[in-house]
Amino acid sequence: MYALCDVNSMYASCEKVFDPAIRNKPVVVLTNNDGCICAACGIAKRMGIGKKFVPYFQVKEALDKAGAVIRSSNYELYADLSQRMMDTCARFAPDINVYSIDECFLYYGKGSSAPPQGWDALATAIRKTVWREVRLPIGIGMGLTPTLAKAANHASKRIEGFNGVAVIDNEVKRKLILSRMGVADVWGVGNRLGRRLNVMGIQTAWDLANQNPTKIRKDFSILVEGTVRELNGEVRHSWDGVRAAKKEIYSTRSFGQRITDATQLHSALASHVEVVASKLRRQKSLTSAMSVFASSSPHDSEVFFSKSYFHRFTVPTNDTRNIINVTQAAMQTLFKPGIRYYRCGVGLVDLHREELFQHDLFDQSTDSPKLMSCIDTINARFGRSTVHIAAKGFEQKFAMRREFLSPQYTTRWSDIPKIIC
Repeated sequence: MYALCDVNSMYASCEKVFDPAIRNKPVVVLTNNDGCICAACGIAKRMGIGKKFVPYFQVKEALDKAGAVIRSSNYELYADLSQRMMDTCARFAPDINVYSIDECFLYYGKGSSAPPQGWDALATAIRKTVWREVRLPIGIGMGLTPTLAKAANHASKRIEGFNGVAVIDNEVKRKLILSRMGVADVWGVGNRLGRRLNVMGIQTAWDLANQNPTKIRKDFSILVEGTVRELNGEVRHSWDGVRAAKKEIYSTRSFGQRITDATQLHSALASHVEVVASKLRRQKSLTSAMSVFASSSPHDSEVFFSKSYFHRFTVPTNDTRNIINVTQAAMQTLFKPGIRYYRCGVGLVDLHREELFQHDLFDQSTDSPKLMSCIDTINARFGRSTVHIAAKGFEQKFAMRREFLSPQYTTRWSDIPKIIC
């Protein structure tokens, strides 16, 4: 049996944990540099003012009229509360797999029998404990496969009659829930594939579960075939492979203020390289190509400027130094005097698993795995950028604009809540 624990509106819920004054108000959280809406609490959603990825400046007046509480993304707070939630959930299962900052899978073993109190009671106990100890509202879905657990989690929050908990442990419940789910809501399907399935007359998750897996594989892919089999109770996701390695890794961010200096632009690109290179090594991959890009803002009065630079490596690499060297060459294409740069980024594409890379006799790799491992170990222990490449610079020039930032209640001494009694 698998259980998926998922926080409701994670970022907005975290903002309410240490601030009781806003718990009954609509709360909206903004992305980096207070650009767009990235999360909204249930109250804001019901009021119709929390649509994701809408630019903040476009809805500012509507949010003000609704009395919405605006918050900048407080990543330090969210990460700490996420870890507390994961630690609490881990007490209820022999194995846990953290899927994202607001989701984790609990695994009870192959062929595991129901606990004495039953699966529904166990899920309810987990939900109540997380609320009591961490003050985060979560939905819990349980099923015989990860995909069924995801479907149950969807039902726990979006299908009437399930109040935060749903369990698929028999045929009656499986048909009830899957028949009330749109096919696009199935884990791994999404809107684009969902539209193709709709054309074939497959409207619900139950319709998809009743398809011939072999035919689905022929018409689509082995991944969709696996989804069909999982909807029928056959585990196709390996526990270690529930989250597959990324096929592309990007780091991009807008600046808190416009920059016009070439050195500053290169420093920003070097900062992005450190992020993507670290992620690349963490998933034990190599990159064969990369894209570097920079642009002004389309909302500025001057003419919009946007340039990109593509590079293919002779030998696949995950060494930060080799990747940063490309950004130096890219500057000749990206930088133009007089342009007020608003955004830049780096993307690594054409990724390969490190252990499967076959070295070339003539084109030798210049990577230094020991050096990169040393840097990663130090940064993991003492904090990101404790050791970094000099090209990044030694002063933080690109801090995000976070005008509505709440206190970092759990990670900064000066922000620890004070109780006066």
